[in-house]
Amino acid sequence: MRPLRKLAGLPFWQQVVLALVLGTAVGALLYNVGDASTAENWLDPFGGVYVNLLKLVVIPLVFSAIVVSVGRLRRVGNVARLTAKTLGWFVVTSTMAVAIGLAVGFLVRPGDGLGALPTEKTDAEEVTWTQVLDNLFPANIVGAMAEGNVLGVVFFAALFGAALVAVGERGERLAALFDDLYLVTQKLVWWVVRLAPIGSFFLIASVVATYGPGSLAPLAKFTGAIYLAAAVMLLVGYPLLLSVFGRVSPWKFLRNSWPAMQFAFVSASSLATLPISQKVAIERNGVQREYASFAQPLGATIKFDGCGAIYPAVAALFVSQYTGISLGWTDFALIAVAAVIGQLGTGGTPGPALVALTLTLTTVGLPLEAIGYLIAIDRVIDMARTTVNVTGQLVVPVLVARSEGLLDDETFRRPPVDLTASEPAREEPATAPEPGLVKA
Repeated sequence: MRPLRKLAGLPFWQQVVLALVLGTAVGALLYNVGDASTAENWLDPFGGVYVNLLKLVVIPLVFSAIVVSVGRLRRVGNVARLTAKTLGWFVVTSTMAVAIGLAVGFLVRPGDGLGALPTEKTDAEEVTWTQVLDNLFPANIVGAMAEGNVLGVVFFAALFGAALVAVGERGERLAALFDDLYLVTQKLVWWVVRLAPIGSFFLIASVVATYGPGSLAPLAKFTGAIYLAAAVMLLVGYPLLLSVFGRVSPWKFLRNSWPAMQFAFVSASSLATLPISQKVAIERNGVQREYASFAQPLGATIKFDGCGAIYPAVAALFVSQYTGISLGWTDFALIAVAAVIGQLGTGGTPGPALVALTLTLTTVGLPLEAIGYLIAIDRVIDMARTTVNVTGQLVVPVLVARSEGLLDDETFRRPPVDLTASEPAREEPATAPEPGLVKA
């Protein structure tokens, strides 16, 4: 019991790091002895249970957060301007990610010199813009919630919140009910986040036990290209934007955001990481709560610089080089447009890159059959993609908050707080900070 108490007394980030180290060691041991059944029968189910717990609270969290934040945004500035700036930065960072992906694809040339690769069966079908619009405008909100169509949930919640504000005093009782719902979901999230070390252990152990160095050999250049592009975006692209436009230390930002980036890597899900990233944005990066409660769920739904921008760009060049189909400058422009706009249809669950990739390939006329070559290593590269996704989702609120005077520099600069050290406190509208009192 005493060792368990000592482990429980460690800072949260140290618990997660320890879980990752132990999970990697256990996974490597199982892979080396060839015990695949243990990973399939024990590691996968428990890792999946933790991700499912996070997804379980995500839908009510997203819905209540968007409804509540739309009303509260009136107190921190012009709602339309905040939304436009957020979406504008989404486009800018995604375009930068596509450019980096294309540059790395040209430099590494991952598709050159490969013989016939083994392919795996995939259910990828041509993705149309109609399907993307169907996700955005669902016919049944209950069905959208049941299917995990978070984009549709966000759209409906924004409309619902706007209508609640429009009815004025008659909507106050319902608005108070949603405040209470948001408080309850925060409490649930806090409980689940405390289990992150356990979940991280099973998730990383499963990946290491399932995939070994040999599985990456045929596509080592492609895997390396994805990780290289992700590193450039994380260590050059985002820091440049944070330094110039956010006027904050990019290294302090990375330190503050490490818990979310860490969990994104092992879970490979932006939505599963949302509860952690939202706490990071507010409690570590100093983004005002009212705006962060709106921007983080929105980003986790439609902003995927890794899955929706870097990956389709590198993969499109891989398919082009592997098949010998040449692409022109017009095709590169189409890849950028499809990657940026197509993020609306990627959804936020593990594996959203498949949708983004099929949309990109069909836009420039590359064969979808080539996707089967990449399926075998998808889980390995998905960890890097999702880390970029979540980091980008944290960068944009900082940039917008700085421009609107909604960034608390004292919170950003202080030593990072333990995200699980305190439970969420009730947020009374009457005590919410006024725009003029917010530290810039």
